[in-house]
Order: sequence, then structure tokens, then C-alpha cells
Amino acid sequence: MDKELYEKGLRIRKEVLGEDYVNRNVNNVTDFNRHFQEMVTEYAWGGVWGDEALEKKTRSLINLAMLAALGRGQEFELHFRGAINNGCTQDELRAVLEQITIYCGMPAGVEAFRIARRVLDEKDGK
Repeated sequence: MDKELYEKGLRIRKEVLGEDYVNRNVNNVTDFNRHFQEMVTEYAWGGVWGDEALEKKTRSLINLAMLAALGRGQEFELHFRGAINNGCTQDELRAVLEQITIYCGMPAGVEAFRIARRVLDEKDGK
């Protein structure tokens, strides 16, 4: 493991997904999933998210589109929250969800809007 890349990834992962979520994952590793958590943090967060060629905000919007297309609702919700943390505006989020609807199909768009609405309502204390 590249310790420097791992630490960079851990920092970015916490910035995007929130410290509580990341700590729950990292602090509850077992022998079975330890390497997986290290791999996710080092490669996905340190290597990919740590590449400064794209802003975190842009990466968030890309992730939302991919996760919606793949039908990964739980990860979509996690990354929708991350997109808010990364400074995506409601107009930007709405626009990407509309694009998801057109390119991925109505069911994907309906699910994306359903999840987004729930997250935004929670954020607004509704």
C-alpha cells in the first residue's frame, strides 16, 4: 500500500462523504474486508479523486450520472450528499438529474429525483 496516497484518499473521502460515514467504514474493518477498504481509499479516493485535473464538483456530477445509469441507488444517495458537500447547487443537481432522465431513461430519472428529494428534504429539516 502507498501510505501517502492512502492518507490523501482518506482526507478526500472524508471531505466528500463526511467524516462519520468514512470513520464507520474504516473503523469497522475485518480481516475479510480490510484490503477492500484500503483499496477503495488508496485507488478510488487517493488516485482518482486526488487527481486535480477535475474539480471535486465535476467528479460528483459524473458519479451521479454513472450511478444512476447503473441503478445503484444506495451509492447514488451517498454521492448525492457528497455532491452537496462539494458545492453543487440545486440548479446543477436538477440539471444533471434531468440529463440522467433523458439519457438513462425515465425509471432511472424517477429514482434519482426520488432519492434527491429525500436527501434535500432531510437537509432542510422536513
